[in-house]
Amino acid sequence: MSVHTVFTKVLAWFDNNNVKIADNVGEDIDWMRVIPFVLMHLVCLLVFVVGWSPVALWVALASYLLRMFAITAFYHRYFSHKTFKTSRIAQFLFGVLGATATQRGPIWWASHHRRHHIHSDKDKDIHSPRHGFLWSHMGWFLCLKNFSTQEHAVPDLMKYPELVLLDRFDTLVPILYAFSMLFLGQFLEYAYPELHTNGSQMLVWGYFVSSVVLINCTLLVNSLAHVLGSKRYETDDDSRNNWFIALFALGDGWHNNHHHYPVSARQGFFWWEIDISYYLLRLMSVFGLIWDLKPVPAERLYTNLINKKG
Repeated sequence: MSVHTVFTKVLAWFDNNNVKIADNVGEDIDWMRVIPFVLMHLVCLLVFVVGWSPVALWVALASYLLRMFAITAFYHRYFSHKTFKTSRIAQFLFGVLGATATQRGPIWWASHHRRHHIHSDKDKDIHSPRHGFLWSHMGWFLCLKNFSTQEHAVPDLMKYPELVLLDRFDTLVPILYAFSMLFLGQFLEYAYPELHTNGSQMLVWGYFVSSVVLINCTLLVNSLAHVLGSKRYETDDDSRNNWFIALFALGDGWHNNHHHYPVSARQGFFWWEIDISYYLLRLMSVFGLIWDLKPVPAERLYTNLINKKG
C-alpha cells in the first residue's frame, strides 16, 4: 500500500468525502478503516490501569443510556422509519447526539437500515445472520462496499444540508464527546477530589467502555435478534422478539414486532413488553418536542399471528 493511499484512508477517518466511490466495492475488510474500531475495544482494557470510582460508573451508565436513546428513538424510529415528527432543530440536535454513539451519521445509518428492511434475510440483506453471525454483527460495516451512504434510499434526509454535513464529518462528533469526558474528569478531580476520579478514568469509562457496550448492544439487534427469541408474527424474515436485547437496547429487542409493523413508534406492542424509548418519546410529546407518534393499528396487533397466544 502506497504512502498516498495510506494518507487518503487516514483522511477518510475524519472526512468521508475523501473516500472514492471506486474504493467501495467488494466485501473485503478494509483494515485501515478498521483500526479505530479495534483500538476502541483495546482501550477498554485500560480500566485495569485507571481504576474505577462510583462517579465514573454512573457517568458511564448515563452516557450509555442517553446515547442509546438517541440511536433507538431517533436514528432508528425517526430517521429510518419516520414514526413521528419533530422540528428541524430537534432533528439536528438528536442527530448530533446520535453521532456521539460512534455509529456514523444519521443519514448513513438510516440508508443502510432501510435497505435491510427491503431485503430482510434475503440475498441482498447487508447484515443477515444467514451470511454468518459475525458478518451480521460487525463484518458488514467494516467492509468496503457498505462504507458510503446509499443516498438513493434517503432522499428525504439528503435535502437537509446540516445533516449532510454531519454525515460527512461524523467522526468529529464522538471525538469531541470523548474530550468532553476527559475535561469532565479533570474538572471533578480539581473541584471535588473526594470523588476519587480524574480525566483519564472518566475518558475510559465515560466514552470508551460506554461506547463499546453501546455499539455491541445495538449490533445485537442485527445479529442475535434474527437468531434467538420468539416469533409472534409470521414475517418473511427471521426476526425475533428478545426481551434481553429489548432491555439493553431500550425497546428495540422486540424485533419481530418491529418487522411486522415497522412504522410504529412503539416496538413493545403489549403492556408487558418494556419499551423505554417509547415511554420517553411519549414524555417528549407531552412537552411538544415531538408529535404525531404513529401507533400500531388495532387490527395489525392480531393479524399474521403464529399462534393465538403470541
